[in-house]
Amino acid sequence: MNDTRRLTEGALMTGIYLLLLLVIIFMPVVGPILLLVLPVPFVFYSYRHGWKAGALMFVAATLFTFLFASIYIVFTLLAGFGGLFLGGALHHKRSSYESLAIGTVGFIIGLLSIFLVTQLLLGVNLMEELQNSMDRGFNTFERIFSGLLDGESIEEDLNDFRELIAFLPDIVPSILAMTGAFMAFVSQWLTYRLINRIENKKMKFVDFKNFKLPTSILWYYFVAMIFNFMMAENDGMIYLAAINVFIITGALLVVQGFSFVFFYAEKKKWSIAVPILVVVFSFLIPQIIMYLVRILGIIDIGFPLRERVEDKKES
Repeated sequence: MNDTRRLTEGALMTGIYLLLLLVIIFMPVVGPILLLVLPVPFVFYSYRHGWKAGALMFVAATLFTFLFASIYIVFTLLAGFGGLFLGGALHHKRSSYESLAIGTVGFIIGLLSIFLVTQLLLGVNLMEELQNSMDRGFNTFERIFSGLLDGESIEEDLNDFRELIAFLPDIVPSILAMTGAFMAFVSQWLTYRLINRIENKKMKFVDFKNFKLPTSILWYYFVAMIFNFMMAENDGMIYLAAINVFIITGALLVVQGFSFVFFYAEKKKWSIAVPILVVVFSFLIPQIIMYLVRILGIIDIGFPLRERVEDKKES
């Protein structure tokens, strides 16, 4: 009976996935939105029946996609790997943020598989195509505006933009990691909504104000910072590893800082608008506010800041 139910649900979830994929193919206007929904059937099925059943669904969906829409197999790889990892974590009752971390790894693997498949099957090097596309766009931009605007300021801006384009390939791992984390978060949130509706549960993320990273993040951050100061640009794999670890851990420390802002606002009984405004202005004025938020995140992890706030409230 359980095997029949498992097979039935597997066929249903595979059908739902293929239907979503068809909508993306024939209605590209809604494609970017539905792309975030694609992993949900894999997540839900893996959550219900575990890694092995989820892997079988992944294989079936991959075969159907390859047979009838082979060029879109990259979507199946992305959704399948991410959904399988995230759903398996939920099946084993990992905490919400542990599941998010595992799901992020799955989506990163899915993104890497897209690079590999496009290189092997289509003969297209995505990194080279991206670099060439940015170079062409910059050359067009330079031809248009260099004739309209003169002076040292525009030349400095063009040089800064040129350096940014040259720097982007170095931080591709960081971009992949952040993209994977975003996709995992959206997929997990959507799956929670689906599970709560079907199984009448109350699954959700732990309150953001209680989010706490391990102390080891600080060591990774400071070691990467030291290597960045010591090593010259484009100085091999160690430089690439250091710059990407520095960016990723720095982003995590910013998230930790935001968490403390929400925690402090709740303890002080401030309006929820206060921490939300801090987040908004951090992105509007990143050179100042986000830098301060990162320092706050470092202090929150390295020192018992929350305990002191709790003690002051009790006294």
